[in-house]
Amino acid sequence: MKTRTDVTGNGNSPVSGVGVRPVRECCLLGHPARRRDAFTLVELLVVIAIVAILTAVLVPALTSARASARKVACMSNLSQIGVAIHLYAGEYNDSIPIGPIAPPFLSPADFYPSTGAPTSLVSLRNGKPVGLGLLLREHLSQQSKVLFCPDPDQHVSADIELANIGVGQAQCSYYYRHASITRLFDSRTDPPPNRIALSNLGRNRNGRPVRALAVDTQFLCPPDLAQFNVTPHTHHRQRSVSVLFSDGHVVSCRNANGRFTVDLRDYTQIRDAFNKILEVLEQADEEP
Repeated sequence: MKTRTDVTGNGNSPVSGVGVRPVRECCLLGHPARRRDAFTLVELLVVIAIVAILTAVLVPALTSARASARKVACMSNLSQIGVAIHLYAGEYNDSIPIGPIAPPFLSPADFYPSTGAPTSLVSLRNGKPVGLGLLLREHLSQQSKVLFCPDPDQHVSADIELANIGVGQAQCSYYYRHASITRLFDSRTDPPPNRIALSNLGRNRNGRPVRALAVDTQFLCPPDLAQFNVTPHTHHRQRSVSVLFSDGHVVSCRNANGRFTVDLRDYTQIRDAFNKILEVLEQADEEP
């Protein structure tokens, strides 16, 4: 019998005419190679690059979709305000909400210097409801938050503003046209009207029919006025405004070149604030 040396080095092993395969080959044949579970650095970098590209493509689209949804919600709010105004007019001899009589204008913090001035206030400093705030007693009592645009550029608490109604000054998100008065004081010789018919709103200062009743506030002012609680109030990143018309329909208009912005950052323009607000509404009168 022939003997061969054990390739493992463990001594002689009698083998009859058969060669001994190397142990390494036997292991490879009997035990398949274990699969690699981890990513290589190159693969990881490729995945990260793909995620970054998808993020760059999708995030702007998602942001735009959210902005569009908020714009639609804003228009829906104004549409409900329009319904409330029509219901109010049906109960008050065709009159839109107007008043009350303005208290004396004593401070820059008074946003209602004369009766019938265009305003975003819903409650005066003495707690009396004003403008669109007159709808809260009945016609918007169950949906008061429609007075607040869902797309403000600054933090606004609708709950805090609504809690101030009846006890102090409160502001909503929309300029209400009111009686189109721009004086800083009531005039004894030219008293404001106590009734404005929804079916006959008259003509604006440009001779065009009055059509726009309310519009998103786009208001800019100097930072120093914050001490009087006068701060910027803008919406939709100042790119657009929603407009409510007297027939109840609502449109969204591009704020190209700031045509719907009340810009009072120049101190010399502050006394002209209510004239500028009315100019915005007159600009809206021209929209389809």
